[in-house]
Amino acid sequence: MPENPPLIQGPNPADPLDLLLVNAPLRDYAVRPRVNDYTLPVLGMAYIATYATTRGYNVAVLDAEAAGLPVADTIALIDRVAPRWVGFNLLAPTYEISAMIAAAVDPSIHIMAGGHHAKAMPTRILTDPRMTRCDALILGEAETRVVGLLADHRNRADLPGVMWLDPVLGTPVTGGRPGTGHYLAPDINTLPFVDRTYLAQDPYRAGDGRIEANMVGARGCPYDCSFCGAAVSANPDVTIRVRDPLNILLEMHRLRDQGEVTAFRFVDDLFLGARRVIDQMMAAFASEHVGDWAVWDATGRINVLHRTPDATLDLLAACGLREVALGIESGSERMLTYIDKRITCDMVTSVVERLTRRGIKVKGYFILGFPTETRTEMAATVELIHRLWDLTDNRIGTFRASVFQFRPYPGTPEWDRLIVTGRYTPEQLLNYTPVDLGTDDEALHGRDEFNFSSGLQFGEATEEEIHTHLVELAREQHARTQGSS
Repeated sequence: MPENPPLIQGPNPADPLDLLLVNAPLRDYAVRPRVNDYTLPVLGMAYIATYATTRGYNVAVLDAEAAGLPVADTIALIDRVAPRWVGFNLLAPTYEISAMIAAAVDPSIHIMAGGHHAKAMPTRILTDPRMTRCDALILGEAETRVVGLLADHRNRADLPGVMWLDPVLGTPVTGGRPGTGHYLAPDINTLPFVDRTYLAQDPYRAGDGRIEANMVGARGCPYDCSFCGAAVSANPDVTIRVRDPLNILLEMHRLRDQGEVTAFRFVDDLFLGARRVIDQMMAAFASEHVGDWAVWDATGRINVLHRTPDATLDLLAACGLREVALGIESGSERMLTYIDKRITCDMVTSVVERLTRRGIKVKGYFILGFPTETRTEMAATVELIHRLWDLTDNRIGTFRASVFQFRPYPGTPEWDRLIVTGRYTPEQLLNYTPVDLGTDDEALHGRDEFNFSSGLQFGEATEEEIHTHLVELAREQHARTQGSS
């Protein structure tokens, strides 16, 4: 095997490489270098790599997005390390680049792919001329089925939810036989803890000096937000599972003892998204006195936290909760109903006030330009952001806003609604293009990877109006963050 370059994470250099998992860049960084210096780690790929390694395979990860790697360099690097298989995580915004890379790598390398986009549009992907060499398109959670493919790619006929193109008929084929359903939902309490050597930027030292790590506490989401790829209606095959609290604590302790990690970010949808989970987790965290040695961040649901009693919020703070990320999305009651958020603006204000009063920070996610959104409704979202900023001024628990432009993703309820109107074709909706909101503006660097658009107007406001709001809000948030640091 050729010597492993530094960008290749985690392989055993003494053995031939069985699988290289590639996180494709969001844009071709030969055109313009990447300006933000951190992106969330590819935990899903790391889980697959860790599991396959425990089964005796030599696996590596190439996070081309984190490295800001140009497309040509990514292709050259794959060919240089010459894996037996290369695997791609297909996401709607990166699909075109992933397909370009897949078509260009050495023909002797087998190709597998998975991810949200694979699940949403499998036939379209397999019949894409650039993807005709794809030996296995894996729909859903992939750990156990990847191992089956590495053992022998002819196993694909026995593996449920694995697709490929029939070489004679040119039509998609799906594997699977009776009694193989266990491949689809592995027991998350028996999966090995993520081997962090597969991650380019995790753990990492944050600005406050703490070493931080990202974690997953659950898989699946019971909610059906119309714009989200994790919506329950888009994932009927996903069994919602939550890790045992003791299993989570064991991983936290191991990260602390081996890597001096004292800050954690739970990136799944359910950690603070279900009352039962909150109660179970906090009972375990309190018994282990987690708040004495660690801080942690998590995503939450406003409707759940709204019903959570004060005593539980006090316990969350005592157990080390530092920041909650909330999907607020809109300041318009009509839009909140339209996207099926199951919340109201009064609930938003109440939850933010109650959390920040206890010193817990809140990060609010918002989306501008939803289908049918009026300018007045978009202005209500901007006004709500300012109101929440004002509400938390001079508090230890501050509020920060992260604002995005609406983009349609295949497989989501919103995608289906747009297609049914007859006004858009899949080709139009999939025409994602990077948007440069200001590469020389430091306030915009951290969100550069999220700036892309289909170039379509879905509501009353034009793209130019939306981009103006994005820039203004990002600059004000940056100024507030800098002023509080």
